[in-house]
Amino acid sequence: MGKIERKYMAHYIDASTTGTPNYVRLGQDLEEYNVEMNANVETKRNILGNVSTIIDGYEPQANVEPYYADDDDPMFERLQKIVDERLTLDKVKTTVVEVHLWEPVEDSVNTFVAYREDAIIEVSSYGGDTTGYQIPFNLHHIGNRVKGTFNVTTRTFTTDSED
Repeated sequence: MGKIERKYMAHYIDASTTGTPNYVRLGQDLEEYNVEMNANVETKRNILGNVSTIIDGYEPQANVEPYYADDDDPMFERLQKIVDERLTLDKVKTTVVEVHLWEPVEDSVNTFVAYREDAIIEVSSYGGDTTGYQIPFNLHHIGNRVKGTFNVTTRTFTTDSED
């Protein structure tokens, strides 16, 4: 298959403020977007001098910066609500979907392998310079990761059925 271009790893976030998912794709003004895995690594040395290293979990997070406010973008409404109302706890929960655009689902149009996970939106600041109003934020992945498919036309995620 060869190298996969960055544009084929798509990242969506539920920007809904109503409860019905409204997935928007991240990346409009981003030159870079990385999910930092933040592995919990434990290294132990026993009395024989042997070293064992284990990874017992991850605390993934990503930084969305810059994020330029656009009143046509549902994500702006979600972020501005967090800023205005100083939302916390369950009110900042959302879901994120990672879509493998290099892995189309057989016999489907515009549907690809995807993973959905719960996340928390942390607005890190707001304001900006003369280039425009900015609301950069962090996404903290908090678990419940499930495999499924994502239709990029309808922007809907479907969980894989249990075998």
